[in-house]
Amino acid sequence: MKGTVLIIDDEEGLRKLLTRIVTLEGYEVLQGDTLKAGLDILKHRSVDVILCDVKLPDGNGVDFVKEVKARFPLPEIILLTAYGNIPDGVQAIKNGAFDYITKGDDNDRILPLLSQAIDNVAVQKKSAVKIGHDNTTLFSSIIGNSAAIKQTILLAQKISSTNTTVLLLGETGTGKEVFAKAIHAEGRRSAQTFIAINCSAFTKDLLEGELFGHKAGAYTGALKDKKGLVEVADKGTLFLDEIGEMNIDLQAKLLRVLEGGEFIKLGDVKTTKVDVRIITATNRDLTKEVEEGRFREDLFYRLNTFTISLPPLRERREDIKELSDYFLKLFCNREGKPLLQLSGEALKIMQNHQWKGNIRELKNIVERTVILAEGTQILPHDLPIAMQQASDINTDEQTLSAVEKTHIKKILAHTGNNKTKAAVLLGIGLATLYRKLDEYHLNK
Repeated sequence: MKGTVLIIDDEEGLRKLLTRIVTLEGYEVLQGDTLKAGLDILKHRSVDVILCDVKLPDGNGVDFVKEVKARFPLPEIILLTAYGNIPDGVQAIKNGAFDYITKGDDNDRILPLLSQAIDNVAVQKKSAVKIGHDNTTLFSSIIGNSAAIKQTILLAQKISSTNTTVLLLGETGTGKEVFAKAIHAEGRRSAQTFIAINCSAFTKDLLEGELFGHKAGAYTGALKDKKGLVEVADKGTLFLDEIGEMNIDLQAKLLRVLEGGEFIKLGDVKTTKVDVRIITATNRDLTKEVEEGRFREDLFYRLNTFTISLPPLRERREDIKELSDYFLKLFCNREGKPLLQLSGEALKIMQNHQWKGNIRELKNIVERTVILAEGTQILPHDLPIAMQQASDINTDEQTLSAVEKTHIKKILAHTGNNKTKAAVLLGIGLATLYRKLDEYHLNK
């Protein structure tokens, strides 16, 4: 199967027609005639794309998008309406819809859109769960010579040769998964499987199934036994990213794994034994989460056996040049461009930036500058406009809107007019991009 599609429409004839068309394309199809029925399916089944009518007996599809995205982050949602209007379309995109199309007029767009949406979800799933035996991420491959990063590496190296549970603390984009991989690669279990899962990407029920598996017949649609990631990681390492997002009921099952090396699959009556090293990470204050009743105190103390705090990029600014050079080489090779150099003025702007997204933000910005740069150097005007403005350096006599329009045109040309990819590269929401396209008359 290419993926799973949920169709929500109260018109039985249309629902069955869409089901037949989508099934013939190789997708598994689930059906619901109300928003409530759709939500019930999402609680127990992993769905890739939702095709949803806008007007349903128990609510509006535009509002439904916002609710689904808050509770089930992974599925993409394509809204279908009999009477399309621009305000609804804009609001739908703003709420997180993949697209908003009119029944009848846009029928030929459904299958191509479905394919694009499935591809998007596949990329997200790949980043949400990673299973492999790649042991090439060593501490020596972590870039930086600042005192802050050297001290952090030294601490992680000391713990890597043990089987102790590790809690990695740090802001988004500081490299927690990189450190988890290095701890595994230089530890006793390096020849075994390393699995990483982002707990925030799944609902409580789906995360339970991913982690602990189920027996056949445990719920509707569970046709055969499924191994959970805890079992797959037996003898190896399981990295639980964003552990602070885990539902408190699931925390009890994880605690049992940590204390006794056992758990019970959904629908099973006997325990499954495992020998797995657990590494966790979060950007939340778990002490506060415990105080407010969202995180189990006993699990917190069990995870807190050994804690490593990763420094944010603004506390290791001397590493920005080395990190930038690494990403410049990476993206210049990918784009087939001669190796670009970072000018002194551009470096100064980057070193003064606050880097709320840390290394991940730096990587994205370098990728954009490589795409836009036309000379042999990265100059200040190649950097995002917000960075230029914050630095108080006037690098261009053009108006802000003219620079922005040119920037958007270049990104759209690079992505082949794929607006979803363009919005990611621009670092803005899809709704914002559509508004800018209207503002600068770039819709055509």
